[in-house]
This record gives sequence, C-alpha cells and structure tokens, in this order.
Amino acid sequence: MNLSSEEKMIDQLPLEETAFPVGAARPVAGTLLRLRPLWSTLDQVCEVMRVPLPERHGRCDVLFQHLRFKPGQRLNVTGSAFGRLYLVRGGFLKTVMIDDCGSEQVLGFPMRGDVLGIDGISEKRHTAETVCLTDCDLIAMPFHQIIAIEQEVPGMQDMMCSVISRELARDQKMIGMLSTYSAEARVARFLVNLSERYAALGFSAHDFTLQMTRRDIGSYLGLTLETISRTLNAFKNLQFIDLAARKIQIKDEAALRHLRRFAPNSLNHRRAMRHIGDLGPSETASMAQRQWL
Repeated sequence: MNLSSEEKMIDQLPLEETAFPVGAARPVAGTLLRLRPLWSTLDQVCEVMRVPLPERHGRCDVLFQHLRFKPGQRLNVTGSAFGRLYLVRGGFLKTVMIDDCGSEQVLGFPMRGDVLGIDGISEKRHTAETVCLTDCDLIAMPFHQIIAIEQEVPGMQDMMCSVISRELARDQKMIGMLSTYSAEARVARFLVNLSERYAALGFSAHDFTLQMTRRDIGSYLGLTLETISRTLNAFKNLQFIDLAARKIQIKDEAALRHLRRFAPNSLNHRRAMRHIGDLGPSETASMAQRQWL
C-alpha cells in the first residue's frame, strides 16, 4: 500500500519521543511540533480508558504524547513493526484487514476509550490497520514504556489486560451475532450497540450521527450495501428509527433490541396499512413485534 509522506512520518515517529518524565526537555521542532503535541498523565490515561487508577509505589511522572490525525490517515499499517499502542481520546475510526487483492474487511469502529494496535503484540507485526473517519486525538503508549511502568505501578499490567479483555469480549460478541442473527437483526443490534457506546461516553443514546458509510457497516456486518440501505429504510417505515442522511434517532430501542427477523411480506402489508391511515405508529410497531419470527 502506498503511503503519503505525512503518513510515513507519523508511523515512523521514534518511540522515545512519545513518553517523557515530568520536567524532561520536550522537542520543540521537527515532526512533533508539526503534530501539535499535548501530554497526558497516567491518571488521565486511566480516565480515558474508563478503568480504576492502579495502585502505585511512589510517584509515576511519565507523560504520554498526543498525536493528531486527519480523516483518511492510517496508522498501524498492515505488516509494519509493532512498537506502541494508541488510546483513542477523541474521534472515530475503523479498523480493517486488507487481503492480497487490496479489498478491505471492516473489523470494528474504535472510539474514545478504545485501544488500537493490540493485534501486533504477539507477532510484533500488525495484521490489521486503522483508518481515521474524523479528526482524531490519539494518545501514543510505547509498549516498552508500559512494561517499564510496571515497576512503579504494579497494577499497570492488570489494567492493560482488563482493557484488552474488553476488546476481545466485544469481538467475540460480534462473531456470535454474525453466525446466528438474520440480516435485519444484525443491523438492529449494531444500532443498539452504537447507542450504548455513545451513552457510556456521556452522549445521547438516541440521537447520534453515523460516522461510517453504509458500505462500511455492510462490511462489518457481512451484508451488502443494498441490504443495509433497505433495512434502515424499513426500520424508518416501522417507526423504529428516524433517519436523515447519516443522522439517526432511536425511537423504539426495545423493538430494535428484541428483533429477530421480519415475517415474510409483513413489511409491505404494514406499509400499505399505514399509508391508508388504518394504523398509527405505535400500533404498527406492536404489530411488527407480533410478527417477528
């Protein structure tokens, strides 16, 4: 894959320049200045990760550097050497796996509190890469620095294992959904899961914007673009959601959460009934629930 000079510059930042003890001299020129560096303490990193502060012996004065990325920029490029993890402080991304033909398979949509680069820990090479979908603020955490901190912060490894376990549990849940749920149930669960993730970050659980494309959602759920569009429009007709471009309003979370699949021909029947005014929105939703298989 061809990388721009800026992408190469970001991916090749020296590990030693991403964490500094308090009081140490900071670089004031070159690549770090171009990236407008900011810094986070270990306590602030734990807050972003949504994990308890680990017990420590004495002071831990390490600071972790922030890196800024623009939409479309990539990091942890497939095949590149593993050296650091990234913690998402702000922004929305997608992780993808690229096959030999250059086709992308979307693996997930990281957002604030998620850790990137876990795939490289075992083989010291990245097997997947991450693409920024919005402006992103990431905290670089050199892996050797995480190991070194363990001497002063005994709970550091437990904290990182907890975060990694959270990521793996989400992946397992996704695999189970793909193997058992119908197309419409996959889309419904995706919206509910996204709603819960926004709520956990303090945002509205019912009004949010889809930062990814419908094609990306289809790749993630193992469905075609046409199926995603058709299902979202069906949810809108059933008053489960309100949909305007990428803006989503969840109107009936319970219906989405418990959906299994639509009964044959039930969509056309309900649409026709609602069109002539025989059913109101709440009655239509109740009828839909009765006809799920």
